[in-house]
Amino acid sequence: MLAIRIHETGGPERLVTEAVPEPAPRDGQVRVKVAAIGVNFVEVYHRQGLYSLPRPFTPGAEFAGTVDVVGPGVSGFKPGDRVATANGLGGYAEYALAPVEKLVVLPGSLSFETAAALMLQGLTAHYLATSTWALKPGDTALVHAAAGGVGLLLIQIAHRRGARVVGTASTAEKATLARAAGADHVVLYSQTDFVAEAERLLGPKAFDVVYDSVGKTTFEKGLGLLKPRGLMVLFGQSSGPVEPVSPQVLSRMGSLYLTRPTLGDYVATRQELLTRTTDLLAWVGEGLDVRVDKTFPLAAAADAHRYLESRASMGKILLVP
Repeated sequence: MLAIRIHETGGPERLVTEAVPEPAPRDGQVRVKVAAIGVNFVEVYHRQGLYSLPRPFTPGAEFAGTVDVVGPGVSGFKPGDRVATANGLGGYAEYALAPVEKLVVLPGSLSFETAAALMLQGLTAHYLATSTWALKPGDTALVHAAAGGVGLLLIQIAHRRGARVVGTASTAEKATLARAAGADHVVLYSQTDFVAEAERLLGPKAFDVVYDSVGKTTFEKGLGLLKPRGLMVLFGQSSGPVEPVSPQVLSRMGSLYLTRPTLGDYVATRQELLTRTTDLLAWVGEGLDVRVDKTFPLAAAADAHRYLESRASMGKILLVP
């Protein structure tokens, strides 16, 4: 089969297409014939070596396709099942492995492309809005990167839960998408300081929660927008890692809370995974918009990474074998 391999960490050029043996599923695993692959910033971090993995390796944890081979001890899944996961192994490939406890069966009405676009970012948006800070009517949230894959889903879920949302975006086109998703206001941070504009719109210290996937360039300013006892949710670092912060800063700015969540801790059990995916699939049926921005062939994984890192994307980026 063809797979993308990383032998040395570095830039997008380190993503090399190779012919490798098809993987054999072990106990509790199935092999999936991959139809669509989600591209995420975590794979950029793996490629760069920021999150170290033994090399060589095939990146990618999010994909959708058809069960091809069932491993020993597997029940509840069979060849031919349409499935998706956000926690697979070696997803940038024509065939990949998935642990059955992290695998969900797809309804026939859902395309593989939509499923691959929904799993990781949808589950992330779900836990951010329902668990990390359980949004409720009257809450006010700031969502950075509002026109990204997570941002668009998070705004829609926040809107469903009755929260008021201010998003940030870099262009008027992205702002239009964020408003269409349900954002009450969108700040063009490329044209104005997002803190000053957010304060002009809602007043000082008006936010219960800030959802920040950008990191280095937004984190410190975002703290100043929070109400006393507000929560900073740092769930990404597309602009670079955040410098260490003293707990005294949180005290001085209003007894603030800070969390750095990861998806794995919010789908730690199969029941939690199924509860979240059941919600997401129902919401898709009710009109939740899962926006695919661009699709690249598997061999063009480097181009997909370049596009993701440009921060020009407006929705999900997919690879298709």
